[in-house]
Amino acid sequence: MKPLGQYTVFNDVAILEAVRTPWVDLGGALAQVSPIDMGIKVGREVLARAGLDGRAVDSVLAGSMAQASFDAYMLPRHIGLYSGVAQQVPALAVQRICATGFELLRQAAGQLQDGMELVLCVGTESMSRNPVAAYTHRGGFRLGAAVEFKDFLWEALFDPAPAVDMIVTAENLARRYGLSRDAVDAYALNSHQQALQAQASGWLAAEIVTLGNEVFELEGYQPRGISLPRRCDAVSRDSHPRPTDALALARLEAIHRDGVQTAGNSCAVVDGAAAALVGRAVAGQPVLAHLLATAVVGVAPELMGIGPVPAIELLLQRSGLSLEAIGRFEINEAQAAQVLAVARALELDKPRLNCRGGSIALGHPLAATGLRLVLTLARQLREQNLRYGIAAACVGGGQGMAVLIENPDFSTI
Repeated sequence: MKPLGQYTVFNDVAILEAVRTPWVDLGGALAQVSPIDMGIKVGREVLARAGLDGRAVDSVLAGSMAQASFDAYMLPRHIGLYSGVAQQVPALAVQRICATGFELLRQAAGQLQDGMELVLCVGTESMSRNPVAAYTHRGGFRLGAAVEFKDFLWEALFDPAPAVDMIVTAENLARRYGLSRDAVDAYALNSHQQALQAQASGWLAAEIVTLGNEVFELEGYQPRGISLPRRCDAVSRDSHPRPTDALALARLEAIHRDGVQTAGNSCAVVDGAAAALVGRAVAGQPVLAHLLATAVVGVAPELMGIGPVPAIELLLQRSGLSLEAIGRFEINEAQAAQVLAVARALELDKPRLNCRGGSIALGHPLAATGLRLVLTLARQLREQNLRYGIAAACVGGGQGMAVLIENPDFSTI
């Protein structure tokens, strides 16, 4: 029988550098900033941190789920051009919802194997600028007919195939795996505490570029840039992590009657962008991580949150690695019940999972999250002298994707 899912292995592919903006709450300091401009900022920054000129880039890959500006069609192209990439270099839009950041890396690695040498990957998302939209009024408004303007951000969380929203998919897993409200709240509390600790120690700051009021110039073309709200000169840290306790989480009402998921144990809605450079490891040049393989699978849409399980299993099986060989896991926290179900299904011990907090505490800007997970994972592997790490995420509509990376500085001594 033909194996299900897609497994891709890569040879001599490296993530040279990566960076992200702060993740900022819905309606916060980045609410009026175009995702293109956030993408340009991280594109420029990742090149600067790698000590590379934009003209060395052979390809630009960029992802953003919502059409959050009228020039959204040009998002990949404008990110490349204003990041300093040569005009002759093409750009491509990439989309796999919550796994878009992983898909950027997968496609970049594939382009390297086709002869490219350096690929700029950018995931950027303005959840705040998701439009209020109508798809049925191009021909006008008939007398007495329904006016069908809807909140795109809210409606996009509903899957019409099984006729459930994303929270219900987590509730389905909570029932299947016997997860109580206390258990999911306890997981969420731990996510907040770990993120706060990582923030207070300065650990998170090392992967973040500060955003300020800035103009991006491009010779011969119109300038564009970032304009922050009045009395806000800079944004330098994630805004959502906050002190909380079990009682505060317990007081929150469940989103669905008799459910376990609340606003406190689901991922935060935030704006942000991340970038990575994918290329060949060169002697003497620092490398963040070796990109070894990816796996993508489909699962039942009503159980979409379990997607990381078969993706990780396929990744391990085809890579010839055991679960015990993986030093750290970063699994996106779409909902606490969802990530707990994944951990139980894999029999994954908590000390290796999301050790610096996750999307419940930090937030989940859809297209950017995958790059953040890989960046955080790679830094932990190097810090702890661990060899292998896996980042994974569930995907709305019923998919799971996982990425295997290796610490380039791992030593057995």
